[in-house]
Amino acid sequence: MTDISTLGEFGLIRHLTESIKIKNESTKYGVGDDCAVLHYPDSETLVTTDMLVEGVHFDLTYIDMAHLGYKSAMVNLSDIFAMNGTPRQLLVSLAVSKRFKVEDLEQFYHGLRMACDKWGVDIVGGDTTSSYTGLSISITCIGEAKKEDIVYRHGAKDTDLICVSGDLGAAYMGLQLLEREKRVYYQQVDEAKKKGDQRALETLSDFQPDFAGREYLLQRQLQPEARGDILQSLRESGIHPTSMMDISDGLSSELHHICEQSGCGCRIFEKNIPIDYQTAVMAEELNLNVTTCALNGGEDYELLFTVPIGDHEKVELLEGVKLIGHITRKELGMKLVSRDGQDFDLPAQGWNPLKG
Repeated sequence: MTDISTLGEFGLIRHLTESIKIKNESTKYGVGDDCAVLHYPDSETLVTTDMLVEGVHFDLTYIDMAHLGYKSAMVNLSDIFAMNGTPRQLLVSLAVSKRFKVEDLEQFYHGLRMACDKWGVDIVGGDTTSSYTGLSISITCIGEAKKEDIVYRHGAKDTDLICVSGDLGAAYMGLQLLEREKRVYYQQVDEAKKKGDQRALETLSDFQPDFAGREYLLQRQLQPEARGDILQSLRESGIHPTSMMDISDGLSSELHHICEQSGCGCRIFEKNIPIDYQTAVMAEELNLNVTTCALNGGEDYELLFTVPIGDHEKVELLEGVKLIGHITRKELGMKLVSRDGQDFDLPAQGWNPLKG
């Protein structure tokens, strides 16, 4: 394993980026100078940034560096897609402690580049520095869209249909599964230490978590996919959403954002919320309400969008898209209609990293 200090900051940057090839005409100059040079003559520029901190947003006990790199890129690409845009460039900044080696960062960049290559995105710069508290990741994604194509959160109108892509709650169930197996492992370690059983401790170094039949849940948590494919389907069908955002903090929270910014209410139907079979089974095993998990779990990175009611037939034909409700007047509030037909207020209970 190679200490980062043997390369230094600029040597590390060269090492990680020297084989990057430019894919977009808008990227005039990438890594290697004080600034990247970009050019968009006929479109609007979209910019988003995300920070991921070890111990808050990810746990290296159960996510490896390659998956972390892939996920770090995808959560940013998802924000550009949520504006109906096309991601073009990525800037990557890392703060790393001494426990990380050059090979660890190579794996991170491997995952990062896999995600970028999938959507034709250029890595054009960033920064690296030292950290006393582990690993912190800051990624900025730059994209483009024609002015008339951009979709904001504030465009939903009364009678619009509410749609989501994919299924919900699986990423949260994947997290619960990983946390459960982590607890099992550390409980066994603690017991072995209390007994002074060195042989048991050595055996635990080969500990294998029980993930059989739950692979989809793990994939949704560790390797999420930004839904640029859904945008393509919408364009091919001639559908232009009136509002849109990605589901990062939970369906209920994202609906609140759209309704508050659009000055409207909503009515969604529990029976229509798309939930995968593995999600339902895992929720039952953990004695959790699966609808609550789908509403509030977060990290699905599916697209939540509204369309005019006149697009109903077009939406019904879209593969991977589910109609879950409709927009109402603001005074009617935000409601969830249960399977037995009762109305409940829809609270925003998604993940909040600053709460508590």
